[in-house]
Amino acid sequence: MSSIRLYILDALARRGEMHGHQLRLLAEQEHVHLWTDFSVGALYGALKRLAAEGLLAEVRTEREGGYPERQVYGITDAGRTVLDGLHREHLEHVAFKPDPFDLALSRPDPTRLDELPDALAARLAALRRLLEDTERQNAHARPYLSLGETHALLHREHRLRAELAWHEALAEALPDVIADERTRALTPEPLPTAAPAHPKDPHD
Repeated sequence: MSSIRLYILDALARRGEMHGHQLRLLAEQEHVHLWTDFSVGALYGALKRLAAEGLLAEVRTEREGGYPERQVYGITDAGRTVLDGLHREHLEHVAFKPDPFDLALSRPDPTRLDELPDALAARLAALRRLLEDTERQNAHARPYLSLGETHALLHREHRLRAELAWHEALAEALPDVIADERTRALTPEPLPTAAPAHPKDPHD
């Protein structure tokens, strides 16, 4: 799923024809780096790819002052069709990826269990800094955003607060986690000899 495709097609459908620099200025004005998963610098290459797919058309070139000519793009009928599908897909799709930390936590090195508290403390400090930075950036950007964009920013804040709360709960439980791992290290689990039984999917 590509957020940058949705952003470009939607911008051209809403705002009309524009060249890459105008699109970049729009993305910077809307602070997309705070609430999307792409950088403004990636817009230029994405524009060319969408044009190669027939979703954008090269309308004309423009020159401003002493700057080089810039290619102006417009959305095609095929682009509008794809945009409609992307809108539905992004609204319906739930994106929640596993955190590699969970695997490392559930498979710790038994010879380095004493290092877990410091590692967790470092993660907590990093999350608190990230939340503070996000709150400060959001407060700066909020006057320039629509209500929908504002809630998109708040989504990131709420996710960070939930992540911080989970880490704080883990910090309280960490002594028990370490004790459990020490006990398990004394009696290794046997290797599996058969495929595990999986519960039947109710949707099958």
